[in-house]
Amino acid sequence: MIRVFLVDDQSLVRSGFRMLIEAEDDMEVVGEASDGAEAVAALTAEPADVALMDIRMPVMDGVEATRRLVRADLGTRVLVLTTFDLDEYVFAALKAGASGFLLKDARPQELLSAIRDVAAGDAVVAPSATRRLLDQVVPSLPANPRSGPDPRLDVLTERELEVLTEIASGATNSEIGARLYMAEGTVKTHIGRLLSKLQARDRVSLVLFAYETGIAGR
Repeated sequence: MIRVFLVDDQSLVRSGFRMLIEAEDDMEVVGEASDGAEAVAALTAEPADVALMDIRMPVMDGVEATRRLVRADLGTRVLVLTTFDLDEYVFAALKAGASGFLLKDARPQELLSAIRDVAAGDAVVAPSATRRLLDQVVPSLPANPRSGPDPRLDVLTERELEVLTEIASGATNSEIGARLYMAEGTVKTHIGRLLSKLQARDRVSLVLFAYETGIAGR
């Protein structure tokens, strides 16, 4: 069973998520919190597999809660649920170590699939929101002080750079395979090499790296 913890300051939202999740045979809701501080305290005492985390909450927001949970290394992975008007907070949450984000209006099956993916150790970046999210936050990123390419890119092959660009666009493994004419297993191999070479934590880290170094958006 995938143990899910709900963090949202709106009880109605939590109730809706609880009904959806508990209708599944392979997951259960093990707790709820109405703010980040309450969530950190509860999950420190009894970690869950996945925390569905809202961003804007009283007492402690989702960014700080995510940062503390990741730093504590409790084994709880964070999936941020957001709306477009909170995109800048989502970027901060991903930087803090969240395993991904989805829009709150995602289809139920998208949310359930995302929970399963995150619980399995993958990361989820909603394809429909990735471009819009990063279009908003990229202009506010610090400018690269180097006149040439980032030296961290030197260790990557041309194929790996192509895969990295597709990841940053929000493409799934199957979509990357179709666009680059390679088997999905080969895509996974390239992603594994990217994670290793760049010492990235997960797929989300690769997305952020691609935008911070200017690879994405070419």
